[in-house]
Amino acid sequence: MTQSKLLPNRRQTIIAHDIFMAAISFVLALLLRMGDAIYTLPFDFIVQGTVLFTVIAASAFWYMGLYRGIWRYASTNDVIQITKAVTVTVLVFLPVLFLWSRAEFLPRSFPVINWFVLIALLGGPRFVFRLFMDRSFEFTIEQTAKSGIPVLLVGAGDAAETFIREMSRQRSTAYRIAGILDEKGRRVGRHIHDVPVLGTPDNLPAVLRRLALRGVHPQRLIATKQELSPELLRSLLDIAEANGMTLSRLPRLTEFHSGAAERLDVRPVDVEDLLGRPQAVLDRPAMEKLISGKRVLITGAGGTIGSELTRQVADLAPAQLILADNSEYNLYAIDLEISHRNPDLVRAMRLADVRDQPQIAGVFDAYHPELVFHAAALKHVPIVESHPGEGVLTNVGGSRIVADLCLAHAVDAMVLISTDKAVNPTSVMGATKRIAESYCQALDRQQAGAQTEHRCRFITVRFGNVLGSTGSVVPLFEKQLARGGPLTVTDPNITRYFMTTREAVELVLQASAMGVVDREAAGNIFVLDMGDPVRIVDLAEQMIRLSGKRPYDDIEIEFTGLRPGEKLYEELFHDTEATQPTSNPAIRLAAPRTADRDALARSIDELIAAARATDELRCRAALQRLVPEYVADTSPGIVAAK
Repeated sequence: MTQSKLLPNRRQTIIAHDIFMAAISFVLALLLRMGDAIYTLPFDFIVQGTVLFTVIAASAFWYMGLYRGIWRYASTNDVIQITKAVTVTVLVFLPVLFLWSRAEFLPRSFPVINWFVLIALLGGPRFVFRLFMDRSFEFTIEQTAKSGIPVLLVGAGDAAETFIREMSRQRSTAYRIAGILDEKGRRVGRHIHDVPVLGTPDNLPAVLRRLALRGVHPQRLIATKQELSPELLRSLLDIAEANGMTLSRLPRLTEFHSGAAERLDVRPVDVEDLLGRPQAVLDRPAMEKLISGKRVLITGAGGTIGSELTRQVADLAPAQLILADNSEYNLYAIDLEISHRNPDLVRAMRLADVRDQPQIAGVFDAYHPELVFHAAALKHVPIVESHPGEGVLTNVGGSRIVADLCLAHAVDAMVLISTDKAVNPTSVMGATKRIAESYCQALDRQQAGAQTEHRCRFITVRFGNVLGSTGSVVPLFEKQLARGGPLTVTDPNITRYFMTTREAVELVLQASAMGVVDREAAGNIFVLDMGDPVRIVDLAEQMIRLSGKRPYDDIEIEFTGLRPGEKLYEELFHDTEATQPTSNPAIRLAAPRTADRDALARSIDELIAAARATDELRCRAALQRLVPEYVADTSPGIVAAK
């Protein structure tokens, strides 16, 4: 038998401690009440009373769950549990003792005294242990002497207090907290655990000068509050850079995937934090009603949007989740993730290309989906510009195949994921997505006018760039930064709309739920509020500064010229698309531009025939006929690429 098995575990030690304290409390309470007169009591009464009280106490402690808590994190909740357990012990002990011996030798004030004594004996050691582990006795002395990087905290709230306590309990830490900045200014001059609130972010230069006179030179700002606005974070980044400091933040609680974290480490501020917007209010019950108990098919399930759709849909308890993608690895990766994330979910994966009608028809025949999210697409503008036929076959042909199958199989709703590049397109990618929009709009309007018992809804959701998506600018900048630069921007005036993948998919689900309910809005396009457009050069500069470098000094930014099919700015609405608000301020409706489905289908047939024949000139001409606002790019880059 090993030594570890011979030693009692911590819970057994704690139970033994509490039983011992219960026995001691009985004798100690008698001694406090009677003094030397305790020796006049019969010895048998003291022994029997001690044993009886201890047995009742041990039972009450276990029944009241006194051993679920951890001494290391003893808190007021533990005091409440101890108080309840001791109260139960005393209330049970009195009638039992009365039945046992009529309690003739027990003083009347004994129960009250014993109640206080036992609470002190149980709670005292727990909190002494907590203070010892937190090293609170040493905190005031060590805070000024502790080695580590001097930092300033931004935010004088609960998160700052938690971080200070965490730093105080660590025997070796990378940070020495020099002070706190309160963004509201209401707590300036006060202290949190002896750490002073020195000022506001606006007067940081004056704060740094005062600290410099004491020989303290902070090297980092740490944002402790998660609700700091992007504008304030950008301002903090400017201030930090101007004073030779870096900017970090504490992790969000949602970033702890399992269990309690042993250490509260800081992390760099992400570009998403700087570009974020207030969280949209979502109708969760409507989203759950849309998904729960349904068979849901997601095409392009392994892509950036498709994989996030898969995660969020899986969390809403569908009856079955069918994942389709033409990338073997992407399909494997998302299926593996969902198998760990939602192990009880019934799911299926199919390696299938939306351009292959028999393959996709086989998926519908096998699983009979009730809701379809169509996220499969070719989206890289320059690549699709150089391969227009491929873009047509996937974005137009694939979307039509999926839409026609949804109609044929009486699916409740199909959701087409579209893009702002479909508005006044200057690229093949944008034009193909606009045709996909038009086809789904025409189907939706046709269904609205049809006298059929079942109506399949065709819902189109349009939004801009997704931060961190495959092929987008943020991962490109990250790779260029890792190489030491330069960062490449096509034009100093180019702007784009951005949102996070999580936010985009949440709003897609919200818009889908609204579209299924609002059956009067036939053919309308749901357009997500993307906030204000962002200059790409500003994004590049911010990412350089977030890495602790200086733009143009440490890392260069080069302007390479617009790529084929690229335009300076994107639009979310066409001039002819009248817009109207919805019940959610983050989503607007764009009125449809009417198109006859049969006529559109014939034109699409001609377009797809040209794409299959790899006749690019005919393909571009067909795109222009279908999307009059599209102007084919005949720049030298296109000619050279052929």
